[in-house]
Amino acid sequence: MIVIHDPACADFGSYLRPEQPARVIKSAEHLRTAHPEWVWQLPARAAEETVLLAHDPALLARLRKPEDFDNDTPHFDRIIDHALASVGGALAAMDHALAGRRAFSLMRPPGHHATRSRAMGFCYLNQVAVAALEARRRGVHRVAVWDFDAHHGNGTDEILAGAGGTLYVSVHQSPCYPGTGLRPEDNCANFAIAPRTPREGLLDTLRTSWNELLAFHPDLVLVSAGFDAYAHDPVAHLTLEAADFGILGRWVRESGVPAAAVLEGGYSPDLPLLIDAFLTAWDSPPPPPR
Repeated sequence: MIVIHDPACADFGSYLRPEQPARVIKSAEHLRTAHPEWVWQLPARAAEETVLLAHDPALLARLRKPEDFDNDTPHFDRIIDHALASVGGALAAMDHALAGRRAFSLMRPPGHHATRSRAMGFCYLNQVAVAALEARRRGVHRVAVWDFDAHHGNGTDEILAGAGGTLYVSVHQSPCYPGTGLRPEDNCANFAIAPRTPREGLLDTLRTSWNELLAFHPDLVLVSAGFDAYAHDPVAHLTLEAADFGILGRWVRESGVPAAAVLEGGYSPDLPLLIDAFLTAWDSPPPPPR
């Protein structure tokens, strides 16, 4: 497993907010200790011309202004540099996937709420949407995004809607922020789940969503890996247990499709264990035949 990570991504934010530096600090510490054999790499900042595949120039200009976007998405010093580095992490993970390697971008800020023209919901630039459109620009025929964050990735949905050769698949709680993703539309397959849906039902829906993604026959899968569907997450009300993220990772491995993943949400102190469960199952070799 290759982990794309820059410790500088913890240099902004507040420990009073759910999306805080400890998410990546503690996750990196745990993964380095638990998996000393994994390879760690620093991302490069994404080029702004690549970011413009998914975003309006006005958003990049707006990120340079010292003004809050909303209560969840304040301005931080050098936030545009942090956001470009997070996009760079996703692009690096995509590069590894296309070369046949498994890679996870352990960066912040997250991205799937950022729309073409607006930063929102802790997200400033949409790293997975940029990576999907960059893959298409390079000639990858079919690119699918699988988003299992507890919140609908409204930004990814908006940016990829109608984009040829792409499919966006999201399983998310509803009602819940941001209140979108209530039905499938065009190339965006949305699976809205009621709060506190029993774990077995949620896993069934995730399996259905994954099967729909595989029916698209993607040449590349990008995973918006949010871990706030965890039963003990403080900002959502879904029911997965830690081992269930291992099931999701196993599905990705068993598909044999080139894949890269990026960190989205997940606000429980158990986040390092949840990431570990997903990555370990994804990275594990299949059992030998009997």
